[in-house]
Amino acid sequence: MREHSLTVVPTERWGEGLVAVEDGREIDLDVRLESVHEGILVTGEAETFYDGVCGRCLTAITQPVEVEIQELFTYPGNETSDYEVQDDHVDLENLVRDAIVLSLPFQPVCQPDCPGLDPVTGERLAEKPGTEPREPIDPRWGALQQFTDEGRGA
Repeated sequence: MREHSLTVVPTERWGEGLVAVEDGREIDLDVRLESVHEGILVTGEAETFYDGVCGRCLTAITQPVEVEIQELFTYPGNETSDYEVQDDHVDLENLVRDAIVLSLPFQPVCQPDCPGLDPVTGERLAEKPGTEPREPIDPRWGALQQFTDEGRGA
């Protein structure tokens, strides 16, 4: 068994949605490599940050991402495997990339209760405290609006 702690830097962007791990962003890896009968068992953690925009208000965000990995790299043989030992080495790039990209949020938010954008003005509702988004009034119900305005003293 061997344990390694290392920092790697991807040379390309990982992710295609609203958020991604940009190229040049450091990824910290803590891995344990164990020799087993079928091959080499890799267990560990990867930590980095992702960058992107909030899915509700389009504010730039940077959040941490931490994933656990565990995969068996098999010795070359008759059966094909996704991960194989090659020349007594294991290539962790695909394993780490897949784990990180799959853990990225599909609809990221800057804060859990992000109110988003005002549908009329396009302004961030978080910057205008005390305001709530108003639903657009269907023109077919516009004649009834005067009754509700009179009830409120408008």
